Amino acid sequence: MNIRPLILVFILSFFKPLGSICGDPVAITQDELVRRTQELFDAVVPGTKAPWQKYFADDCIFADEKGRDFNKTQLVADITPLPKGYSGTIKIVKPKSVIHGDAAILSYDLDETETIFGQKLTARYHVTDTWLRRNDAWQIASSQAMRYYEDPAVARIHPKKFADFNGTYELASGQTRRVFSEGEDLYVERNGKREQLLPEGSEIFFRKGVEGRILFRYADSGKVDALIDRRNSEDVVWRRLN
Repeated sequence: MNIRPLILVFILSFFKPLGSICGDPVAITQDELVRRTQELFDAVVPGTKAPWQKYFADDCIFADEKGRDFNKTQLVADITPLPKGYSGTIKIVKPKSVIHGDAAILSYDLDETETIFGQKLTARYHVTDTWLRRNDAWQIASSQAMRYYEDPAVARIHPKKFADFNGTYELASGQTRRVFSEGEDLYVERNGKREQLLPEGSEIFFRKGVEGRILFRYADSGKVDALIDRRNSEDVVWRRLN
């Protein structure tokens, strides 16, 4: 029996790092990332800064859903209690992760519920955090948030007003769209595609699941002379033909 290979195996096993035998003492799991992240958001309502100070790296990059960029000092300073009469919760849902070596990415949705003097509001966000292990400590080096689009509440306007908007509108030669009403509903149609226009106000409309707005512009004559397709803060003007 040749015992030399057995001795070699024993020696190599003996000199393996302790972490490879007993498990890496500073390794991290998705469950632990979620626990820490939920701790962060549980601290938002009372304005507790300690978790944000602990879990974000000193050189972190933080971009919120409003497009604002913060360094760590600015981020921690932004954590303040909700005003009197305000309350709420923020819960992590649908987490996913990629963990490899000293880096971990956690991607998740946030369900926010806010109560303002008895009135309940909700919002949904998506966040991706990058955690790095440095000096045996896991901290967030980068965080990026976005807010899911939600349709506004539908306003109530009298269907008789739709007559003001009915007509054909032109963007350029041969590029037209038609607005027409059927019963108590208003529609816009282009190249055979029909979409319902839902009122947000008396002259501003939205299409279900579409972030932009449709506005109707009144001329000095008191009649609608243009349809405005508003995308964020920029307008595309369609002039009325008839």
